[in-house]
Amino acid sequence: MDWLSPAGLIGAFIGLVVGWVDYRIVAGVVEGRLRRLDDSETAADKADFERRIKLLRVLLLAATVVAFPIVGYFAGRALGG
Repeated sequence: MDWLSPAGLIGAFIGLVVGWVDYRIVAGVVEGRLRRLDDSETAADKADFERRIKLLRVLLLAATVVAFPIVGYFAGRALGG
């Protein structure tokens, strides 16, 4: 378990927290902007729009919760040894 360094784990945790904060901010801004631009007229259009918003949030969450801890781990290893 030589690759599992404490500095890397601390960096990954910090990356996870930063990723979560980034997700909350970016998802809120993007979703708000998309909702202002929504021109759905029928219930089917509105349902499709809501499905796409949900998919966007899931993909954005997956990207930030995976990417930020990985970057944080390697940054922690590089800085902390």
